Amino acid sequence: MLSAAHSLAPEWLTVPADANDLAPGVWPASAARDADGVLALGGVDAATIARTYGTPVLVLDEDEARSRARAFRAAFDDAAARHGTTAQVYYAGKAFLSTTVARWVIDEGLRVDVCTGGELAVALAAGVAPGAIGFHGNNKSVAELERAVEVGVGSVIVDSAIEIERLAAITARSGAVQRVLVRVVSGVHAETHDFLATAHEDQKFGFPLDEAEAAVARIREIPGLDFAGLHCHIGSQIFGVAGFRESAERVLELHATLLEHGPVPQLNLGGGFGIAYTRADHPTPIDTLASGIVSAVAEGCAARGIPVPALSFEPGRAIIGTAGVTLYEVGTTKEVTVDAGATRRYISVDGGMSDNARPALYGAQYSARLASRAGDGEPRLSRVVGKHCESGDIVVDHEYLPADLAPGDLLAVPVTGAYCVSLASNYNHVPRPPVVAVRGGRSRIIVRGETVDDLLARDAGIDGATAPEGDK
Repeated sequence: MLSAAHSLAPEWLTVPADANDLAPGVWPASAARDADGVLALGGVDAATIARTYGTPVLVLDEDEARSRARAFRAAFDDAAARHGTTAQVYYAGKAFLSTTVARWVIDEGLRVDVCTGGELAVALAAGVAPGAIGFHGNNKSVAELERAVEVGVGSVIVDSAIEIERLAAITARSGAVQRVLVRVVSGVHAETHDFLATAHEDQKFGFPLDEAEAAVARIREIPGLDFAGLHCHIGSQIFGVAGFRESAERVLELHATLLEHGPVPQLNLGGGFGIAYTRADHPTPIDTLASGIVSAVAEGCAARGIPVPALSFEPGRAIIGTAGVTLYEVGTTKEVTVDAGATRRYISVDGGMSDNARPALYGAQYSARLASRAGDGEPRLSRVVGKHCESGDIVVDHEYLPADLAPGDLLAVPVTGAYCVSLASNYNHVPRPPVVAVRGGRSRIIVRGETVDDLLARDAGIDGATAPEGDK
């Protein structure tokens, strides 16, 4: 063990006593090392997964995802029941959506939230009942809205005055009645431990609170629209309940005003519940979140003398994030002298920003562990980087890894279940990796990986062919 932290390491990164350990809360509950030190997930060892499916590969622990879905449903059901109301939990498909994952969450009693026509198509292909789907998005096309109304999605969360008029025209043509919620911007924006509360928030989503009343009045005039309530989402990766409490207080003021002119049966407070990416993160337990948020709504309603509405929530990352672990193969390592003789080890792997854009986009921090064996030697400060032609192609910015890590080893990066596949690209013509589910010692492909042939198939100039000319 090193006697002190490396001079290039951030303050939050502590030197581990064992660079092979698996921090609780960061890895799926099934993650463990076998007698040879090989990492296993869902009872399947990393070496077998890599041999079978290649690398990079995203491994999803089915039991982890299902247990988290159950925990959210139970926590919000219990909290709502204590205050004489009900709660619905929607899985936010933007975090990661496939037909298999959609079936997992539906099996566990959740609904599904989508935000594009493509996500809607996946949910329907999975057999999700249209009434169990909520449809988000700030720029839903007429075609997307027509499809939503046609199949009978449970709710469309309207985001603009233009969208209200589009739905009015669609329902008038079809004779359908579409249930809608109005997305509002409370002026509260939360991020991790802190939140900012202002009169207005400068963002593309929803109606400011002082404009929402007029939007609801217009909806109530339209025969084909059924106003079901308000929706508000305040941010992502949030720890604690303070931001939710402040936002609920503001939205309930509008809710009470709207009740003077008609029913407001539902309040959807969105998602954004934080999870641990490193051992320095300490997310709020699900039961504490549910109890605190629902209690805040109940207290606000009691103060205004109004009934507690039916509640809805939209966790995505908090369900699927920790269930995912990406396996890479190490290609090269090098020592780089940075400052006053201090060196940082760079470890290059066979993926990168094409399969995990979050570090480049948001400066997101991740953890990593040697997966194909137990390492020897003291922990050494390392930076895991990808194979792309970008200096910002960083997978794990700061981590202590075994000194003997070498080319050919497998490296595992946990908490990649959310937003990695969803944001994946073919930058540098790198095929997107497969997604493999593990459970009970077995593995199976749930999203096929791409090949170079798949990439070439989209190129209209292959084999001497020429692309059709555009209109003159």
